Amino acid sequence: MRYRQPMRMAPTRRSGGMARLGIGLMFAVFAFFSYQCSTEYNPVTGEKQHVAMTPEQEIALGLQAAPEMAAQHGGLLNDPETQALMDRVGADLVRSGIASDTGWQFEFHVLADPQTINAFALPGGQIFITAALLKRFTTEGELAGVIGHEIGHVVARHGAQRLAKMQLTEGITGAVLVAAGGGGSEAQIAQMIGQLVNMKYGREDELESDTLGVLLVTDAGYDPRALIRVMQILNDASEGSRPPEWMSTHPSHGNRVERINAAIEEVFPAGVPEGLKQ
Repeated sequence: MRYRQPMRMAPTRRSGGMARLGIGLMFAVFAFFSYQCSTEYNPVTGEKQHVAMTPEQEIALGLQAAPEMAAQHGGLLNDPETQALMDRVGADLVRSGIASDTGWQFEFHVLADPQTINAFALPGGQIFITAALLKRFTTEGELAGVIGHEIGHVVARHGAQRLAKMQLTEGITGAVLVAAGGGGSEAQIAQMIGQLVNMKYGREDELESDTLGVLLVTDAGYDPRALIRVMQILNDASEGSRPPEWMSTHPSHGNRVERINAAIEEVFPAGVPEGLKQ
């Protein structure tokens, strides 16, 4: 009698799928646990927030990234008078308001870019404004409004907060890809989920910085209604190219003006007084 070797059963697709699902679940749990453990209280906003780095790391990251960011916009503007104005207004806003005791290393830069209408802040206190945006201002208060808004991003630690959220999103995205076997439509769906989550948080950050900007310019003696004029300048500049708010990192013009007006009313319930800097 010929001896027959026992047949070996090939691993089933079901068992492979369960293994991938288990590994993906572990990835998701680890990402969520790491996110929940990165919680700190922010005395400026009065809220607990998830951040991915220490203040010292934020400052170091901003200083390291500043030269590269400047290079992307044609370098720094060679105009000592304009830079002196930027430094004076920025220092006044920091010294007079909620940013004074935070310990962030604020530096203010004017970029030579003559076309891009933009202003932004890096973690830790590096703040930039393009020459293209600056030349549209007609008052010092409008410059103060933009700088105040960007200082708001720094003191609210939006950079570190967004990094923590991105790490969570990437962890969950990786878990979905592992569980699904990777590739194809699953990858596209996972990436879209990540993008939508981060876009939502971006809009919330902008509105919070608008509110903080009102407080900062008011404490420095500026008329906070200058921020409304800034919103109109930005709205006019983006006319015809602005995407719908639902798919944008920035709130709509109307929503931002509404938030600014609400913040102004909270500071000045009897109306904005006369004599503030314009």
